[in-house]
Amino acid sequence: MDTPIFDFVRSYQERRNIRLHMPGHKGKVLLGMESMDITEIGGADELFHPAGIIQKSEGNASSLFGAGKTVYSTEGSSLCIRAMAYLALLWGKERGRKPVILAGRNAHKAFLSAAALLDADVRWLYPEREQHLIACEITGQGLEKQLEVMAEKPAAVYVTSPDYLGHVLDIAALSAVCRRHDVLLLVDNAHGAYLKFLRPDRHPMTSGADLCCDSAHKTLPALTGGAYLHISKKAPALLREQANRAMELFASSSPSYLILQSLDKCSAVLSQDAGRMAAFAERICKMKEKLSAHGYVLIGEEPFKITLAAKEYGYTGDELHDLLRKQNIECEFSDLDFLTMMVTPALEEQELQRAENALLSIPRKERIEQKPPVLPHPRRVLSIREAMLALTEEIPVEKAAGRVFADAQVGCPPCIPIIACGEEVNGAAIMCFRYYGISSCRVVRT
Repeated sequence: MDTPIFDFVRSYQERRNIRLHMPGHKGKVLLGMESMDITEIGGADELFHPAGIIQKSEGNASSLFGAGKTVYSTEGSSLCIRAMAYLALLWGKERGRKPVILAGRNAHKAFLSAAALLDADVRWLYPEREQHLIACEITGQGLEKQLEVMAEKPAAVYVTSPDYLGHVLDIAALSAVCRRHDVLLLVDNAHGAYLKFLRPDRHPMTSGADLCCDSAHKTLPALTGGAYLHISKKAPALLREQANRAMELFASSSPSYLILQSLDKCSAVLSQDAGRMAAFAERICKMKEKLSAHGYVLIGEEPFKITLAAKEYGYTGDELHDLLRKQNIECEFSDLDFLTMMVTPALEEQELQRAENALLSIPRKERIEQKPPVLPHPRRVLSIREAMLALTEEIPVEKAAGRVFADAQVGCPPCIPIIACGEEVNGAAIMCFRYYGISSCRVVRT
């Protein structure tokens, strides 16, 4: 597979032009990559109006992922999430539907900001059995029941799969339900770009999603910020026709050409050695089996995440993380309940072995019985838009009961709010705030 963006920039770099254009470093070395950092000069194409090298490169990615259309993002999946919401509501408007999206409760804060900007009416899908804040189990049967009782059809169903703990939803079942009800299926697949290259292929584009976002930088060899918006071949034509406009609506006018080059090269790497992903998944499966045999309890079905239910082994997730840090091992996420490690084929065998040995060296202790609090099901008082754009004040959580929550800013990872903007803070929410160490919150000023 060719690399048109990378090749253009390398050629420009070698010509040693006098750069009377942005960026301000003019290609002179400070960090080392400045000579390959350019702007939209002649021949470099334009990200959201592509007609040259970007159009060709995006076509390569679209073919690789089996999409009807792929648009690059240099602002991560957050940009793609906002574009997906916009496209869904645009499609719904054409069909005379109100701006309603039925969404899994563990949605990323980027989805909440999209709802605020678009004034979308979000109806929440709660997990079908009590789970952690980050997880939201949604089955085809459960979604069917929810859609059947809704007086008006939403424009779309929005789900997160895989989630931060490694749970993977049955996208094929969910897409079949959405098709029966003439509703779009949007998938936040930020953590699952690599699913395309497993055997069998488990990517949302293959499983029937209409729209999905992939964060290339999370699991593929791309720079941070590199992501894809994919539109299915079977999705309504309107979505493909309006995709670039949707991305441009929320995006910076100064895309990073360093990130674009990494997305371009990433496609070439994957096309040459796609089987490497499947082989690596087998290696991690063996590692998981060894950890399980040692006494660790693992959760989630995602191949490239190793998530430990830490309390079952006698520790909090944060305690296990601290023990690993002492051996110079940094993990993706930890809290009181879980420790999540993200792995990819970029890791060398000796690095995997070091991590495995470090975990096996930690002595098992008596199981911790403490459970996380029940997830809150708060009453909605204002729309997400009204609350997010209102005048606000920060107060101690102990004084927040009865107030309207207005804060979309939560810790990253995992950027999943305990309650949504516009909802009333209740006792269950306060218990969750305490449990996760949150001492203050932002509420609508009265």
